[in-house]
Amino acid sequence: MKTFISDLIPKLQRFSQKLDNLNLLTNQHWVVIDDISNNKNVYIFRANNDLLISQNGKVEKAKWEYLGNNALLIDKKDESYLFKHGFFDENILALKVDSKDEYAFLINENKYDGELNSLEKVIDFLTKKYIEPQLRKNIIETTGIELIDIKQLKETEVVIVAFETDKGKIEIEQNNSFSYPEPGKKAFLNGKPAATGKYKFGFMWYVHIENGMVIEVTML
Repeated sequence: MKTFISDLIPKLQRFSQKLDNLNLLTNQHWVVIDDISNNKNVYIFRANNDLLISQNGKVEKAKWEYLGNNALLIDKKDESYLFKHGFFDENILALKVDSKDEYAFLINENKYDGELNSLEKVIDFLTKKYIEPQLRKNIIETTGIELIDIKQLKETEVVIVAFETDKGKIEIEQNNSFSYPEPGKKAFLNGKPAATGKYKFGFMWYVHIENGMVIEVTML
């Protein structure tokens, strides 16, 4: 399996199922995010510890075992692999290569045949499902800013949202998105593009701006 480096997966731990949730793991068709334009590799973890690996319809029989402590062993004919827990839900299984900061991504086939057929789409899906709602909640709790539901905004509508910061009132353009600073949006201070810097708003939030453009929003 091809592996990828991802700094997102460690941030999702609290939202993840454990690998010992065997009802969720077994008897599903997990498609490996790999060279999907040429190959389709499907892993089926069976309850009796048999592992069926289908590559473009050709099946190899292997073994798998949950070792406890969120560790999973895959034992193929010529080699064995030890994986640790990365992230796990009904759609996505991210297995961490033991002793490396690399992950193998497997997608439930029900999703793979639809929206999740590349690493980029997987990362975007996880961000929107878990990270953005938590960010919205944290900003509401720490700043009292009421956020606009994305469904209430039109595609062409541009909303100017003002934020009181330690460097003055920053005005940020928002369109078809949440009403807190979002990367890629224009930011203004006193009617001019905001200078490059780190602006504190609320109790512990910072918006990072470069040449009048929002780069990221961070805590502390």
